Amino acid sequence: MTATVPPLPSQGPLSDPAGRVELPPGTDLTGNRFVNDDLLPVPVAHRRWTTYNFAALWVGMAHNIPSWLLASGLVALGMDWKQAVFTIALANVIVLLPMLLTGHAGPKYGIPFPVLARASFGLRGANLPAMIRAGVACAWFGIQTWIGGQGIFVLLGKIFGGWAEAAKIGGQPWTLWVCFVLFWVLELAIIYRGMETLRRFENWAAPFVIVGALVLLVWITAKAGGPGPLLDQPSKLGWGADFWPVFFPSLMGMIAFWATLSLNIPDFTRFGAGQRAQIWGQSLGLPTTMTLFALLSVFVTSGSQAVYGAAVWDPVALAAKTDNVFGLLFALVTVLIATISVNIAANVVSPAYDLANLAPRFINFRTGALITGVVGVLIMPWKLTESPELYIFTWLGLVGGLLGTVAGILIADYWLLRRTVLDLPALYTPGGAYWYTSGWNLRAVAAFVVGGVLAVGGSHSAPGKGPFPEDGLIPFLEPLADYGWAVGLAASLVLYVALMRIGGGPRTAE
Repeated sequence: MTATVPPLPSQGPLSDPAGRVELPPGTDLTGNRFVNDDLLPVPVAHRRWTTYNFAALWVGMAHNIPSWLLASGLVALGMDWKQAVFTIALANVIVLLPMLLTGHAGPKYGIPFPVLARASFGLRGANLPAMIRAGVACAWFGIQTWIGGQGIFVLLGKIFGGWAEAAKIGGQPWTLWVCFVLFWVLELAIIYRGMETLRRFENWAAPFVIVGALVLLVWITAKAGGPGPLLDQPSKLGWGADFWPVFFPSLMGMIAFWATLSLNIPDFTRFGAGQRAQIWGQSLGLPTTMTLFALLSVFVTSGSQAVYGAAVWDPVALAAKTDNVFGLLFALVTVLIATISVNIAANVVSPAYDLANLAPRFINFRTGALITGVVGVLIMPWKLTESPELYIFTWLGLVGGLLGTVAGILIADYWLLRRTVLDLPALYTPGGAYWYTSGWNLRAVAAFVVGGVLAVGGSHSAPGKGPFPEDGLIPFLEPLADYGWAVGLAASLVLYVALMRIGGGPRTAE
């Protein structure tokens, strides 16, 4: 892609029968500080991801250790397998809707998330949601890389022995740090080759990971003496007063797990052959895959409780309990593929585009990916997965509230105000329809601030279980904290529409 669209006899915007739009021919964006090749719309000829590609992408992303930890973590918190699977299935049906709504702009206009955000936040203001999304993705990248490095460390330690007794650096064996760094390098080497390499990797990684999870299920079933013990583990919460205080924050946490992708899904759908491909691919790939994987996770975790007397919520720690060398090697390869599959797709692609949007002249996709890798280490991801409470309630709850707020604004602007009609050249043009006040739509910023405060202002932690005060950061908002994603999305959506209509509509530059 180049910054100049070759001229054609017709001078109007290009649109094909599928409704996909390209920049008007002859558009010259050379020297524009809001443009680089990675941010320009994907040409229609290059939008060729099919339903299978999107479904495989979701299978590859859903089948990973952190999503396993979601389901097994719910069991560790006291749910039985039916409650855990119900919570996860409902969450993924809910989050699919904003996923499809924001994903619509991808096949139609070929634009990534930060460029779509320019329509609502302004050409400069789009850096606000982009940097929030990038920061979350960098943290997720670090978490996934740490988990992958741990997997290598544990499984190789079982094979060769003595790794855990190595001298410690920063409280961890130096051998663990080596595994962490090697895994980090491997991930960045793959993404450096570009999106087409990612598509091919996801196509074959997805079925491999499914096989690996099924093998773990068969193994723990045999250890437990049959499927009965996997299904018989009772709920510690019941369905009464003890269940609901755990259910609602857990539901928001499950939604928050993919709330990141509900924002930047245009980064992938921009390569889609059409709306049918992204709608069917995501609908078939996300809720079904996550529900089935949750079933595998809770069955295996329940089996570990029956076999070992306590729920082992980490699949790597569980796999390490076998003494079979072939089994350990198979588990090692599965962990590597599963973690790489989700981490590159979910946590490198987005911040790479977001950082490119921040400084298009100096940061391209590959540079953004490298920055993501560095920041992902600096956030010390080993701290965020220390316990189910910290992982599900604190980290996911906070992230969900903020990202739900951004999603509400994007959906309101694209669907309710603009009716999916965008001025594509203006998304790259200072002084155009999306310039607002010096590049910032202050109404979007106001909606984000208010929605964000309502969503996360009441964040609280149980005594000794997290970083927040027991009665919440803002005590009177504490009752809203367990519904952070929903509160943020609804509040920002309603307020943004109201502010924009009061200001005369979305098409008027200030």
